Amino acid sequence: MSFQHTIKIPRERIGAIIGKGGKVKQHIEKRCGVEIEIDSESGDATISGNKPVEQMETFRAVEVITAISRGFSPERAYRLFEDEGIMFQQMDLHDYAGKSPNALERIKGRIIGEGGKARRMIEELSGAYVSVYGHMVGFIGNFKEDKLATDAIVMLAKGSMHKSVYNMLQEARRRDKIDRMRLWEDTYDNEEEVKSSES
Repeated sequence: MSFQHTIKIPRERIGAIIGKGGKVKQHIEKRCGVEIEIDSESGDATISGNKPVEQMETFRAVEVITAISRGFSPERAYRLFEDEGIMFQQMDLHDYAGKSPNALERIKGRIIGEGGKARRMIEELSGAYVSVYGHMVGFIGNFKEDKLATDAIVMLAKGSMHKSVYNMLQEARRRDKIDRMRLWEDTYDNEEEVKSSES
């Protein structure tokens, strides 16, 4: 079954998608069983494949290329290859800034923080990778990580204090830890019950 999909790439991100000596492009092609054609004039990246469906990961190729085109480094975008549960999502800051360029810059500044501190804290506490590019914010993580990071960005975009955002993330992390402990204890208790009923 043949497949073809075209993505518009910002000119300044074409180099990142091709990589030094074509390494990034080749890695995605090999990993996903597809071919990638990039038109550096128009910025169109065409992903195509003619192999059987089970030998191609076309959706993953589209996701990885889109993530790189939205400001993620190839190394970070490769996290999408690690596990089926990892996904790329994005949100539009125009939804919060309206049409005002000043409001957009102010919101971006709050998300990135001084020397990138706010973005780093959100990544650390949510577990998701975050990229701010143009008027879009991209996320790479599992469902829970992406949702936490998105909630944090929405809070900042709406004017919440950084401290409130970090507290929300820390509280979510604490609850997640407790839930995991309970799950572990329940599993352990069930195993012990099975053992005692067998003996």
